[in-house]
Amino acid sequence: MGRPRQYCGQACRQRAYEQRSATAKAGLSGDVVLVTRSELDGLQDRLYQLRCALEDVQTLLAERPTKAELERSLAELLHSTGRLDRLWVSERAG
Repeated sequence: MGRPRQYCGQACRQRAYEQRSATAKAGLSGDVVLVTRSELDGLQDRLYQLRCALEDVQTLLAERPTKAELERSLAELLHSTGRLDRLWVSERAG
């Protein structure tokens, strides 16, 4: 009843406050996301692999592939994406 909860509990509410406070003290806007260089490099590598796999599928489609060729190419595309759905940005503890 009433307004839905914004935070799952007091601890999450406290972490959100701490984050807002830290970004304000650093002079950053609230929508800024900070990642390490290695995290960014890893994401860019995965995106490049995905782009190449998509281009391979596009090239194959222009050549009228057999069903087996298409299945193999799509399997490679799926493999190249890895588990991109697990790349959600999450807050880190202090």
